[in-house]
Amino acid sequence: MTDSRGIAPKDASTVMLVRDGEQGPEVFLQRRVKAMAFAAGMTVFPGGGVDATDAQAEIGWAGPDPAWWGQRFGIDAARAQALVCAAVRETFEECGVLLAGPTADSVVSDTAAYRSAREALERRDLSLGRFLERENLVLRADLLRPWANWITPVVESRRYDTRFFVAVLPPGQRADGATSEAHEVRWCTPAQALDRWRDGLDILLPPTWSQLIALAEFPSTAAILAAEQVIEPIMPVVGDEDAQPRLGFPYHDRYFAELPDGSRLRGSRRPAETAPE
Repeated sequence: MTDSRGIAPKDASTVMLVRDGEQGPEVFLQRRVKAMAFAAGMTVFPGGGVDATDAQAEIGWAGPDPAWWGQRFGIDAARAQALVCAAVRETFEECGVLLAGPTADSVVSDTAAYRSAREALERRDLSLGRFLERENLVLRADLLRPWANWITPVVESRRYDTRFFVAVLPPGQRADGATSEAHEVRWCTPAQALDRWRDGLDILLPPTWSQLIALAEFPSTAAILAAEQVIEPIMPVVGDEDAQPRLGFPYHDRYFAELPDGSRLRGSRRPAETAPE
């Protein structure tokens, strides 16, 4: 997947955190601070690039093994393990939700006691493996489900090969905005998130928009977890449409048709960014 400049996309993991609400499943979203080097000001799911320590993690593991994850994502087991570890680490760093527990069939109910560790993880002063080992916690891979795979187009200087996961908010835990990367956070239904985008209140990149469209079809979090997603890599390509550069990706006509008037993304190449969220 290396482009003509020799740039290979960096592996990244994004987690769509969901919960059941009065109007159906809700999803956790955060608006990135404007100082971010990538996807600044965009509304995204928690996530980020795979760290070198994610691949080195020797930890207690509950649920489908790395080989199973590799088969679902079409990659080798070692790479899949790093992606799962990154998904758990990034979710904890960015919103304080920890998909781990003292045993293979339990999950922590309150992560407040791990606040200093969370900060150390975000600073890269602590690895996920060392943190889980120190606290005698088991990574709960069974709380995650594989969902999608988007790759940043070759026209972008920053490129990511992003795997999307979905997970239900564990009982007793709460998602927050206590991260340096988020300006604000909210829970809302996928439909509400899409309405905010159409009204120009939030900016959604195509990968985020596409997952919200998909999630909006499910009546409950149980149905989301039970879904058998067909995961095929999607890499938007730039073409010309109405004499303007326009990205091509599944349902791109609908995306551009519904972009709010005045959006700085309309007709531009910037939606090409496939953020690691």
